[in-house]
Order: sequence, then structure tokens, then C-alpha cells
Amino acid sequence: MTNDITRLSASDLASALRSKTITSVEATQAHLDRIAAVDGDLHAFLHVSSDEALATAAEVDAKRAGGEELHPLAGVPIAVKDVVVTKGLPTTAGSKILERWIPPYDATLVERIKAAGLPILGKTNMDEFAMGSSTEHSAFGNTKNPWDLDRIPGGSGGGSAAAVAGFEAPLAIGTDTGGSIRQPGAVTGTVGVKPTYGGVSRYGLIAMASSLDQAGPVTRTVLDAALLHELIGGHDPHDSTSINEPVPGVVAAARQGAKGDLKGLRVGVVKELSGEGYQAGVSARFDESLEQLRALGAEVVEVSCPSFAYALDAYYLIMPAEASSNLAKFDGMRFGLRVEPADGPVTAERVMGATRGAGFGDEVKRRVILGTYALSAGYYDAYYGSAQKVRTLIQRDFAAAFERADVLVSPTAPTTAFKFGEKLDDPLAMYLNDVATIPANLAGVPGMSLPNGLSDDGLPVGFQILAPAKADDRLYRVGAALEAALESSWGGPILNKAPELKTTELAR
Repeated sequence: MTNDITRLSASDLASALRSKTITSVEATQAHLDRIAAVDGDLHAFLHVSSDEALATAAEVDAKRAGGEELHPLAGVPIAVKDVVVTKGLPTTAGSKILERWIPPYDATLVERIKAAGLPILGKTNMDEFAMGSSTEHSAFGNTKNPWDLDRIPGGSGGGSAAAVAGFEAPLAIGTDTGGSIRQPGAVTGTVGVKPTYGGVSRYGLIAMASSLDQAGPVTRTVLDAALLHELIGGHDPHDSTSINEPVPGVVAAARQGAKGDLKGLRVGVVKELSGEGYQAGVSARFDESLEQLRALGAEVVEVSCPSFAYALDAYYLIMPAEASSNLAKFDGMRFGLRVEPADGPVTAERVMGATRGAGFGDEVKRRVILGTYALSAGYYDAYYGSAQKVRTLIQRDFAAAFERADVLVSPTAPTTAFKFGEKLDDPLAMYLNDVATIPANLAGVPGMSLPNGLSDDGLPVGFQILAPAKADDRLYRVGAALEAALESSWGGPILNKAPELKTTELAR
């Protein structure tokens, strides 16, 4: 029974809870058992909050038994990326500098999750301060891909994606600054959504790049992503960048899309996000998915966004510049790690240097140095200022493309999951994993990745859908339609094709 529960989608699990076929305590315990059985190998979690999760589940069960009206997802367990602050639970952002830090408050999205009655299973592993594409930059060890334990689960949110793909959690929260929800989704066979910038509150996210960061859902189905998006989205007065409008009708759009009718919809294939540098199997699955969209009635056209060729370069100036500013608060003075110099006087400057030297990993140091340089006097206009001008051009390219198409599509990532260590010593090669996802963050538009098959190496491939700002519902209509068509041809969800993980014997 435990295995059956953990294999249910969040939507199906919610239905079973509402019908009282199972209880939230049973569902939560099943997922905690699964974590105990497989996470020794996966290392998707940095902290498991068993007691807190079961207490929430018991409270939901009592309310349901008493006839209270509950949120549709009440009682469905969830995992939260460790860059999202959680009151009373450790939040490290994958960094030694925040090891053992317990936040005194909840992020807005966590408040909404708790208010809806979703048991929080724990905090998931990530690249330190969300800087990475492989989760190899976590200070607490690598997370592994459930499809192949020798391969990366993507990054920076590899922990959330691996937890969902490994059936440890039906839902998870990720954050996406340059693709950190969508790229892990592509390489693990999960659905990942970056909402419109400002569509989900950033209050309580440990910031890397404030103009780029966006929290969003990590799930196994498009409908599950819509249900979670609807829950965590919406205006928040604590966040000055929050959109003061209702959440688009994402759940209705997902249900409509699942009916499989895309007549009248224009799908734009971005010329600059395909071709050279893309793995053959990735390109093949992308072309097959375009045929599926045509069969569903969509019109497929090619669009050109010339400035996308410079998106990677602009991003790796803007993001490090903002990160260097945001990470200045980690100084050993107020909270987190404090390291005093081994010899010599104990001055504020020397404590900061010793703390940051010991607490930050190599990738964080690399980006902080780059960002500080880009913002320095004499170089600001040449680097950061120029990158912001490119950002404007990218936004204009998106606007022009959306005049010709309702949504834009591309492969999510140029390759399938690579092996650990394969790109660790070549930062530029690592950064190229985000070439297709970064433009959406620079423009603030929403994006979705959903699995669209297996490459020739037997590993999952992702299909990316982009929509205009505040038109997130289009992602769900197209994504649900494509998902239904693909699953019909596969005979079920793509994760059914993943190899079964070895489990450790549980204590009884």
C-alpha cells in the first residue's frame, strides 16, 4: 500500500484524501518511509521534519473528520527547497555559512502552504545559494538523479526534482533564477514551472539575484503544478515586486488542455534555441513533440529572437552583480557562521574575511568576485550597464515574438543529465546548460518544462513552453495537452520508465 500511495499524483492523492480512502497521516508516513528507504542513496533532503509533518497531517485528518471545508490539497505532503525560510526548521541555502541556522519566520509561500494544511516533509538539497546547474556545489554533498545515480539531477534545485522523481514527495517547491526549476525538471522527468516574475512572492526567499529569482512548483504532472501554483501565487504586500492581480486561471487551463484541443493556438519555435550544441536525442524528441502539437490542432511557426544569442553573457554579468550585493549580509556579525582569524588582531574586517573564506564555496566566491568587479567604478557601464541594455533587447525580442505566436517553445536543456564531475572543472561548460532557460528570467516571462520522452541514452528530455508575462495559464493549457498526448503514446507517465531505486530495509 505504501508504494501505491507514493506513486499517486498529488491530484489523485488529494482525491483519495477527500474520499477518506486514506488519511493524511497514512500518506505522510508512506512518504517518510520512502525517504528513509531511498534517500541514503539520493540525498535529496538536507533535513526531514517527520514529527512536524505528521502533526500537520493529524490535524488535517481531525478537521476533515469534523466536516470542515479544507483546501483541495489539504493533507498532501510537500518538500521545500532549502533556500526558502521556514520557521523552526533549518534553512541553509546549501551553504556552510548558514549551517544550523533556524529562521524566526516563514516565507509567504510557506505560510500559504501551512494555512492550506500541506505537511512539510523537509528541506531539499541545492547548489549553494542557488549557484549551479548540477547540485554539485552544495556544501552538504551531491544529490543524485533517480534515473542514474552516477548522474546529476540538475541545479540549483536538484534536491526538489530528485525528491519528486524518486517518489519521496508528490509536490515540491523550487526557485528559478536562470532555469533552476526547469533544467532539473528536464533531466529528471518532472514538471517544473517558473511563474511570471512577481507572480509568487519572493518574501522569505534567500536572495541570489533579486530581479531574476522566482519560486515555483516542482511536480509529476501539469495539473499538479497548476494546483500548487494557484496555492502559492498571488499578491503579497511584503514583496514590493509582487503583482497586485489575481493568479491566472492555471487550474482551469490545465483541465481544458487535457482535453487535447489546441485549435487556433499559434506555437512559435525559437530559432536561436535549437540546432548546434543540442544532443541528437534532445532535438529528435523536440521535433516529435512539435508534430504532436500539430496533431492537436496548433499552428507551428518559426520565430527569431536575435538578442537571445547574448542572453547567457548578459545573465552572467547581471546575476553575479546582484548576488555580490545580496550576499554581503553574510559577514559573521549578525547571524550564521562566525570565524575569527587564526592569528593577529580580531577586527571586523578580518572576521568578515575569515568567515566568508570558510563559509562560501568556490562557485559562490567566483560569482561574488565577478559581480563585485562588474559593479566597480570604471567598469560598471562597460559590463553591468551594457548587460542591462542587452536585457532590454531580449525583452523586445520576446514582445515581437509574442505578436506572432501565443506561446514559444524550445528544448529545455541542450543535453540529458551528465555524469558527476564531467563539467565541474569547466564553469563555462556548466553555464551552457542554462542557455535555453535564461532568456525567460531576463524578461520576467513564465516558463514550463515537461518531460517529452527519452533520449537515445535512455534518460529523460524536457520540452520548454514560454508565455507572455501574466499569461501563465497558456503554459498549462499547452503543457496539459502535450502531456496527455505523449502519455497516451507512452502508455503512462514517463517516470514509469525509470529504474526502480534500491531500498534499505525499514525498521518495523
